[in-house]
Amino acid sequence: MSTTPKLTTTHWLIIIIASIGFLFDTYELLMTPLVAAPAIAELLKIPQNNPIVTDWVGRLLWISALCGGVFGLLGGWLVDRFGRKKVMAASIFLYSFSPFAAAFATSLPVFVFFRSTTFIGVCVEFVAAITWLAEVFQDRKQREKWLGITQAFASLGGVLVTAMSMWINNHGASLPHMGLPLGLGATDPSSWRYLLMTGILPAIPIALLLPFVPESQVWKDKRAAGTLKRPSFGALFAPELRRVTIVTAILSACAYGIAFGALQVTVARVTPGLPELKEQSKQLAPLRKEAESLNNQLNEVRKTAAGSPQDKELVAKIKANFAQQRPINDVVKKKADQVQFYQEMGGLAGRILLALLLIWGISRVALLKIFQVPALIVLPVTYFVLFHQGGPAFLWAYAVCGLLTVAQFSYFGEYLPKVFPLHLRGTGGSFATNVGGRMIGTSMAFVTTNLVAPMLAGSGPMLPMHVAKAAGIVAVSIAVISFVVGFFLPEPKSEGAD
Repeated sequence: MSTTPKLTTTHWLIIIIASIGFLFDTYELLMTPLVAAPAIAELLKIPQNNPIVTDWVGRLLWISALCGGVFGLLGGWLVDRFGRKKVMAASIFLYSFSPFAAAFATSLPVFVFFRSTTFIGVCVEFVAAITWLAEVFQDRKQREKWLGITQAFASLGGVLVTAMSMWINNHGASLPHMGLPLGLGATDPSSWRYLLMTGILPAIPIALLLPFVPESQVWKDKRAAGTLKRPSFGALFAPELRRVTIVTAILSACAYGIAFGALQVTVARVTPGLPELKEQSKQLAPLRKEAESLNNQLNEVRKTAAGSPQDKELVAKIKANFAQQRPINDVVKKKADQVQFYQEMGGLAGRILLALLLIWGISRVALLKIFQVPALIVLPVTYFVLFHQGGPAFLWAYAVCGLLTVAQFSYFGEYLPKVFPLHLRGTGGSFATNVGGRMIGTSMAFVTTNLVAPMLAGSGPMLPMHVAKAAGIVAVSIAVISFVVGFFLPEPKSEGAD
């Protein structure tokens, strides 16, 4: 009877590093919705409710996702070529120092550049970390257990960055300036700069712990023996790997597509339409219409007379309008924070549930169906029915949507290293995660808000109910595709194949 090996100090250090890496993956990415709008407004010297700010937030998300997908794919190849630990460490330092550098940005291009390098670091780190973990644990049960548990820390990243943002908003005025540029007309740096600076936190423990953990021994031995094949993107489409490459990329795209095409747009774009915010929506409608008119006038004036008395008068009116909106928006924001909290907790529960099911030992194809089948029911009920009812029922259903979707991220984190040979584990995992998920899947946010929702709105204004219906249509369509394609997912072969 075989017994599970006892964890050594080295194993615990590996677990700590992986947990920190996964936690800050999410932390660094979820900074974007918190800092993007105020940063862009300050750098462009325009009010935060100007449509140009909204346009640039969308561009930032698109540019960073594209960069993350392209360079993340290259990073997967580097993982196979130069080592798991080395590339993982480099990616963690990249996504640690990039937000710190972005905090000192004085122009929009510099800010966009460092947010993009942050995304690149995260995309590379995820693949490098799961490949490393899959190879440093020799025992199969231990490997599956800790791949599931460490990935659960990713869901804590959203909770931590939200808590950090709230703390900085309350204490920012008492923090030292540390050479940060000052806000427009302000005596202190903006809170978004301080939040970006906290992105450097993971670099400190990682730098201290990395010297004490090993590179993947199996990768190292094969390379030393000269038997390690060179990785190539073309090899992913060889007859024996073509099916798993294409299927995992599609399924990864589906998981990210539901997350970005429905869950992510819900907090900001769907929440204001909940029944419990009906009065606030009614109060905001004329104020937002006035703000839109004032901002359009400002944009026209700045084409020919930037800095003129008319420019300053319009800015003053926009600020007054924003002040009128603030107490109403605070109520909406409080509800949005509650919705976000339910999603984060649902996602955390999903990762924990997956870890438990992995330990139980269910077949990988059957395990995926456990999350795909309920999604076919819960997603349409949430967006087509419970959104119109609001209240606790919507919040709990939304949490279940988060559970079913986020669990699939951890699922592929455990599955991908098993189905690609040693010399292609980084490359194959990166293709599925970055090309399928980050590049194609994240674009579903654009499909929901810029294509489907406007079609539903017709010639009238686009309202939260249109976005909710669009999110439901996109999510359910993707869930059906995911369910069908999931039948083509092969069970992993025996360990050690190369």
